[in-house]
Parts: sequence; structure tokens; C-alpha cells
Amino acid sequence: MRKFNIRKVLDGLTAVSSSSSASSSSQQQQSGNRESDVPETLQSEHFQLCKTVRHGFPYQPSALAFDPVQRILAIGTQTGALRLFGRPGVECYCQHDAETAVIQLQFLINEGALVSALADDTLHLWNLRQKRPAIFHSLKFNRERITFCHLPFQSKWLYVGTERGNIHIVNVESFTLSGYVIMWNKAIELSSKSHPGPVVHISDNPMDEGKLLIGYESGIVVLWDLKSKKADYRYTHDEAIHSVAWHHEGKQFICSHSDGTLTIWNIKSPAKPLQTITPHGKQLKDGKKPEPCKPILKVEYKTARAGEPFIILSGGLSYDTVGRRPCLTVMHGKSTAVLEMDYSIVDFLTLCETPYPNDFQEPYAVVVLLEKDLVLIDLAQNGYPIFENPYPLNIHESPVTCCEYFADCPVDLIPALYSVGARQKRQGYSKKEWPISGGNWGLVTQSYPEIIITGHADGSIKFWDASAITLQVLYKLKTAKVFEKSRNKDDKPNTDIVDEDPYAIQIISWCPESRMLCIAGVSAHVIIYRFSKQEVTTEVIPMLEVRLLYEINDVESPDGEQAPPLPTPGTGSNPQSIAPQSHPSTSSSSSDGLRDNVPCLKIKNSPLKQSAGYQIELVIQLVWVSGEPPQQITSLAVNSAYGLVVFGNCNGIAMVDYLQKTVLLNLGTTELYGSNDPYRREPRSPRKSRQPSGGKNCWMLHFNNVTTLNIKTLATQNVYFCMTITCLIFENN
Repeated sequence: MRKFNIRKVLDGLTAVSSSSSASSSSQQQQSGNRESDVPETLQSEHFQLCKTVRHGFPYQPSALAFDPVQRILAIGTQTGALRLFGRPGVECYCQHDAETAVIQLQFLINEGALVSALADDTLHLWNLRQKRPAIFHSLKFNRERITFCHLPFQSKWLYVGTERGNIHIVNVESFTLSGYVIMWNKAIELSSKSHPGPVVHISDNPMDEGKLLIGYESGIVVLWDLKSKKADYRYTHDEAIHSVAWHHEGKQFICSHSDGTLTIWNIKSPAKPLQTITPHGKQLKDGKKPEPCKPILKVEYKTARAGEPFIILSGGLSYDTVGRRPCLTVMHGKSTAVLEMDYSIVDFLTLCETPYPNDFQEPYAVVVLLEKDLVLIDLAQNGYPIFENPYPLNIHESPVTCCEYFADCPVDLIPALYSVGARQKRQGYSKKEWPISGGNWGLVTQSYPEIIITGHADGSIKFWDASAITLQVLYKLKTAKVFEKSRNKDDKPNTDIVDEDPYAIQIISWCPESRMLCIAGVSAHVIIYRFSKQEVTTEVIPMLEVRLLYEINDVESPDGEQAPPLPTPGTGSNPQSIAPQSHPSTSSSSSDGLRDNVPCLKIKNSPLKQSAGYQIELVIQLVWVSGEPPQQITSLAVNSAYGLVVFGNCNGIAMVDYLQKTVLLNLGTTELYGSNDPYRREPRSPRKSRQPSGGKNCWMLHFNNVTTLNIKTLATQNVYFCMTITCLIFENN
């Protein structure tokens, strides 16, 4: 095997600081002499850092659009970003030059183009027909602020409403102003003595594209004739308007208002609305008006050939519903369904079978853009279940606490993880396929499989396929189901070292070849998992308790008294300080009333059903010692060839044979240093900090076996590392 010195390769990526004793310096000098004999062929210029893909939910979403023919979804953000989503695996990220908010998006349906309106009063035409979408045209408004845009189906004219109440018409092909302007004073004439406010809605009559419906914020709606350049009808309401929607026959339209009401108008009866509805208002007796509600921010009016029409709206809840989560309301005939959301609703769109506005729309789903999530609701099934989201938008569904990357994995590993992951039960979701199914990336061939493992604050672990251009969830493991969960406030676990998230994952050690998985949690616990394709039921969870502590000699306590020495297992004593147990100790106290030999978490005593996938081999827990909680584990390594796992913290290290479920080695920090320990260790009291303090943390462990790591580079050669020595590195706090 040819050897290379890669020290210079890493010079441009990281700065290495080293400080060592005289003995370690001499060792480094000897190794340096050996390295000088190795010819160097790889240099820092052979490597390059570049951004390839962006995963996760769009940050601060602000706009939403959908192409019903191509079935592509577009999301704009407050920072000027643009995300395109198609079928699972089809995803694209674009960025406007100006990092200003995207206020509206409009697809040129089935033409591979998109119009974006930004908060800096610019319009951009995106070309989506090329490999990487790019801006084809731009148009800047200097004197008026853009508030609403409308692009009719199969039309080349884009209507742009402004804050002054005027409407400009843009030719989409040349992306220039046509010169046709609908002035606000001509639109309202004498129907109002004051300014009607900004334009909040523009749409053409489904049956006559020459008739334009204009909605103003003050409550005025105008039906404008484009040919005669005058208003046919004007509709006035006392409450401000937020949105307007047509019935497909073009004879009626519906408005949503700031008092939580909906008004349905006949286009030939401008005097008063045909019907007024308060979806969430309390109907009072004696013919009084319902109590006012919160504004209905958006409404959509969709019809079906067989059945009643759908009226879908966001907002409109009564003011007395304090603390209630944001809701989407679906009114279908006489039934009204209120669907609560986890986050605030930014926008929503109803997905229909046809793009033609003058036909029965046949709505089948609603896509809801939330502040931190994307939800699709199935309108065709009872109860309106949601679709299971195939995009990796929920990578932070629970906050990520650790992450590991593995390249050049065995070729059968990803299919095995996908197989067990597909069998995991997912209840409550729609049985239909994900309706956003457009786009095609083509065949992506990867020379080696890549896997990313993420640990989360709720104790879950996710395996991601990173071989392609997007992340795909392969398998999810919940480690918290091993432990008993507190059912009330008085029955809390003994997690004195953490304030919250007692099951959070801190370290992951994984062997792709043997598929053995080992994790260390924030509550000083270690769990070893073995991969199996068969479902099993574990009657008794195997558990091992370990006392990991250091010795205090000649140290005064805070009260000025001499602190008694704590027993530390030495080389001559029994290396297994705590015998293996099948269940944890429920309580234990020493003579002075201090907690002792008690783990932070309580393992379940009932049988545990484990699905195919990763199943528990052994649970290791550090216990309280003389009234002091165990310190969090800072280093972890597993060796499946010998059935060993080793972990360490600021108190020392321990080695466990997980096959025999026996402690093989338990060394305190003072024993590792011996008489050469230059650091003075102060007595500590129980802490609730996540980061342990005092002493030195063991933050790197390697087993004494040969490991070959193949690193893919931009150069033509590969770099190989051989690690054959055990490495124990301690960090001084």
C-alpha cells in the first residue's frame, strides 16, 4: 500500500493547535522524521469546497404557487429564496439577487416559467426549462408599490395591482408595460369619496376574460370591462376585504372580510350581498348579528360535478378562543371541519383536477404552507387526512443534537435499511400517493453509497440516504421507548444533569459492516443495538449499571473540612463494580441520606415489542455516586469484531463486553495519569448543566484495530489511513 502525508492537504481547511509534554514532543519528532521520507503528491489545491445541495424546510416562507399541469410546487421566502418541489427526489433551490421578501408567485401554467413579485417592487420571470432555473426578464416599479398580481390561464397579460389602487398590465412575452392602466379614481368614480386603499385582489371572470374583478382593501369591489375601459358594477361593503374568489360559472363571487364574515355576491346585484356567512361566529337570538370574529385572511370557492361546492378559508376564529392553534376551515355542504395546524398559516392553495377556471374544478387536496411545515390535506377521504410528506423538510422535526456521515458503505446496507423502514407503521395518513408528482431528475448514478445519521433531542435517530442529490429518510429509531416516561409532574426521572430532553442523543458510533449501532445519551446512558430483520418481543431488557468516578485526595470541601476519599476501582480490584442487572434500581440511599447507585432513567419492566430493524442488545447506565450525579459521556466507540464498547467522561473510561454483558475495565482519570497528573480536582456538587465542568473530558477514543478509510477527493488519487494504536485524548476545561 502506498503511503501519503496529508498534513499539507488539511492546512487550508483547519488550523491545528498542539501543546504536549516533553515525552510526546520527542515522539512527534520521531514520527516527523519518518514522514519526511514519504513522497507527497496531494496538495491543498487538489481540494475544493463547494455548496451542492440544500435540505430542510425553507426558512421564513412567504409565498406559494402550484402548476396544476406540470404538478410542481414553488415556495418563496422572506430572504428572496425560491424552492421548487416535484415528485419525491425532485427539488431545486434558487436565489434572487436581492435578498428581499417574495410577496407573490405566479406560474405560467404548463409553460415552464414562473413570475415572482418581490417586496422591493420588482417582477422577475424565471425560466424553468433549463437544468438550473434562472431569471430571464426583470421589471422594476419605481413610483408604486406592488401589492397583488394575477396571470390568467393561457394569457400573455400579467395584471399588477399597486398600493395606490392602480392596475398596470405587463406583456409576459416581452416583460414590458403595455401602457394600459386602470386608475383607481376611474374604477370607483363616485361610489366612494375617499381613496379605496391598496389593490388586494385581481381576477378575470371565468366565463369572460374581458371582465376583470378588482378588490380594494376598503371593501369596494369593481367589475371592470377591459374593452370599454369602464366599470360595469361596483359592490360596496362596510368591512375591509382580504380576498375574493369566483364561482366557476362566473355569476357569483365570494369575499372574505376583516370581521370574520363571508359575503356571496351576484354580479348583477351590486346593492347588497346575496348571502352573509360567519363560519365561526356565535348565532345570537332575537335576530341580532353574530359576534365579530378574527379576520378571514383567505377564501377559495371550488365546485365539484357531483356534490356540494367547497368553501375553504383560513382565519375567522372567534375572539374568545384564546390559545387555540391556527386553523383551516373546510365547509362542504352542511358540514364544517376545522383543521388545527401546528404553526401559523402563511398561505394555502386548493389543488384541482382541471386548470380551466370555467369548468367544475373537482378539488382533491389542499396544500397548506405553514411557518415551519408543509401540509397536504386529502379532500376526497372522510375526516380529511393528511398526506405523508416525502420531502426531507422535517430534518429538525426534533432538534438535531448530533450528526454522523458515512461514505463507501456496503452496497446492501441502504436496501436493508429501506426495507425495515418501509414496514414501520404510519397511521392516520391518506392512502393516496403524494399529489405533487412533477419533474424528473433523470438517472443519478453514484459511485459509492453515502449515509447520514442524525440524533435528535427527543431520543430519536434517523438514517438518511445521501447518495443522490437529495436526502431521503431510510429508517427511524426511537431510543426513548426503552425507558419509563413520567406521567405527572411529581413523577419525574432523576435527570438532575439536564433540565429538559433527558433522552437527547449526544454521540453515535456505528459499524456499517456489522451494522452494530451504539449511542450515548445526555442522561449518562449508552444503548447498544443489533440489526435484525425479524420482529421480536424482549421480556426483560438487559441492563448494566456502572460506577464511573475519580478519586479526591487531600482536597478540602467548601466547608473547610477534609473531604473523604471516594473509592475508585483499581487494577487489583474487581473490574466490574456493579453486577449486571435485568432492571434498574428504583431507589438507593447511603447512610448519610445521599443518593447512591441510582441511574438517571428508569428502564421499563414490561415486555418490549421490537419491530424489524435495530433491536436492543444492552443498556448501560452510569449511576449516582455519593450524592453526585453521573457526568455526561463525552466519548464513545464500538468494536463489533470483539464485542466491545468503550466510553468515557471527565471522571474516566470504562470498557464493556456487550456480548457477556460484563465490565472489563473501569479506570478513573487519576489512575490514567498516575502521579503525573498536573491538575487539581475540586469537589463538585450536582449540576444541571449539559456541559460537564471540572477535570478533563475524554473526547476521542479509538480501538486498537486496523481501520481503513477511503476518502474521495477531487484529485485522481485516493488517500488511505491506517490507525493501529489506541488513542486517548483528554481536553482540559
